[in-house]
Amino acid sequence: MEKIPSFTINHLLLKRGVYVSRKDVTASSDILTTFDVRMKEPNREPALSQPAIHTIEHLAATFLRNHPTRKDDIIYWGPMGCLTGNYLIVKGDVTSAEILPLIIETFEFIRDFKGEIPGATARDCGNYLLNNLPMAKWEADKYLNEVLYKATEENLIYPTE
Repeated sequence: MEKIPSFTINHLLLKRGVYVSRKDVTASSDILTTFDVRMKEPNREPALSQPAIHTIEHLAATFLRNHPTRKDDIIYWGPMGCLTGNYLIVKGDVTSAEILPLIIETFEFIRDFKGEIPGATARDCGNYLLNNLPMAKWEADKYLNEVLYKATEENLIYPTE
């Protein structure tokens, strides 16, 4: 079998950042852009905890799907299996630099969130006890201050060998 494109990126060189992972054309000729929202350096720092990334998923998905100007463009937000980040799929041919302000806004929402985690009840979620709001807020703040607020090409364009 051929490797899928995300497995051809050299994870030994990959930094934290926001990368265009792929662009797909739908049957109706729309373009969907998938972003690699990488919060941890793969294989070089501890992965996100399951409760933290689960909370990030609930908060980011809720925020993005209710965003006043971008909600109709949001297709999907969800965690990577390796627990080093998330995927965001949006309608349109969008670059990392163009999506960066929305990613910053999303993580500021997570960092500043107060109240009950949306959808974190037994009725609404398949594993509602697997949440950690304080850790999600801490991870969001760390990502904002160490990566998003000072992103360069190194954090926006996949490394090449």
